[in-house]
Amino acid sequence: MNEREKMLAGSEYWINDPELTEIRFKTRDLVDDFNELKARDGDAKAQLQRKIFAQVGDNVHIEKPIRVDYGCNTTIGSNVFINFNFVLLDCCPVAIGDNVFIAPNVQVYAASHPLDLEQRNAHIGVAAPISIGSNVWIGGGCIILPGVSIGDGCTIGAGSVVTKSIPANSVAFGNPCKVHKSNLSA
Repeated sequence: MNEREKMLAGSEYWINDPELTEIRFKTRDLVDDFNELKARDGDAKAQLQRKIFAQVGDNVHIEKPIRVDYGCNTTIGSNVFINFNFVLLDCCPVAIGDNVFIAPNVQVYAASHPLDLEQRNAHIGVAAPISIGSNVWIGGGCIILPGVSIGDGCTIGAGSVVTKSIPANSVAFGNPCKVHKSNLSA
């Protein structure tokens, strides 16, 4: 198994692998191009979004600036709005559903590092997939950590640190993020 396969499988992998480094450079070049576009240049923005991410649905609007690690590991549904300063570390698959609103300064981290100092200093990484369902609103300044699934119809309150999965049709907030209302009508 090569380092990319290990990374996508959620196994420990060497972050500085030449193939992974090259993917990150190519993605960051595309992201830099995206961030330099004029706000009204919607067609060019849409074209670059389709080059940056594995899949992008219809009517996806992403405000700049953004920072993206790989891009090729992320799918975005239709009718999605991602506001300013979005950070995405997508070392494992990240799925964003349809009709999703992501407020400013949201950070999505599929990446993590070992607690063991020797492994961390050897640039070993580990990752876990993240899933954001459809009809979800992620409030400003939220941080979503590795392995989290946010169910359909959820609202995540501003400033939350989402460390565990949130069931569908819930309102959750806090640090750590906890469900405060659930079974909301869809």
